Amino acid sequence: MNIISEYVSDFVALFYPQLCCGCGNPLQKGEEVICTLCRHYLPKTYYHIERDNPIEKHFWGRVDIHRAAACYFFQKGSRVQHLIHQLKYKGKTEAGIAIGKIYGHDLLQSVDYRTVDLIVPVPLHKSKEMLRTYNQADLFSEGLSIAMSKPWSKHALQRIAATETQTHKTKFERWQNVGTVFKVAYPEMLAGKHVMIVDDVITTGSTLEACAQIILSIPETKVSIATIACAVK
Repeated sequence: MNIISEYVSDFVALFYPQLCCGCGNPLQKGEEVICTLCRHYLPKTYYHIERDNPIEKHFWGRVDIHRAAACYFFQKGSRVQHLIHQLKYKGKTEAGIAIGKIYGHDLLQSVDYRTVDLIVPVPLHKSKEMLRTYNQADLFSEGLSIAMSKPWSKHALQRIAATETQTHKTKFERWQNVGTVFKVAYPEMLAGKHVMIVDDVITTGSTLEACAQIILSIPETKVSIATIACAVK
């Protein structure tokens, strides 16, 4: 029966090949979501093992972040951009979980990230999530949770106001756009915890800063950040 299933699977793959979410090439037997070459060559930052890295410096004087890191470097037209586009706009939800698993194993190399108590994704507003049907940060969180054996919560942080797209805004405009749109739904869930806020891409950091500030208003909390990619240099 297994042999028959394998033949059927191979036959279907001839006409409907599964494509790598990074490079778009057909996946080979045994590969899932992201091909072996992309897993090897996508540009990792290794910021999780570098203290005072460019992302952490980006938040200096803005908000007290314990650690901040991203899995990949982001560049326009790159495989990383294609990977994130597939996740956010093409329904490739499995990509978010796969990246989370990859980066979760990396983060465990860091003593600081091993002390995380709870993973909290940056939330979408309900209207946007209904339109997209999922939040890419939730999927990334799920993968991180699996790899790190840490709990994650979709409901700990809420976006209480819809905002305009951040894409073409300046740094100050981005901060104005998100400065008062988040709230902590269950403060008791976060009190005394090391919380890791996660998102897809960090550019100006305004969204993550706003989330961190509201979480840090809860007694005895500590905040770290992890994203799929960063455009911060």
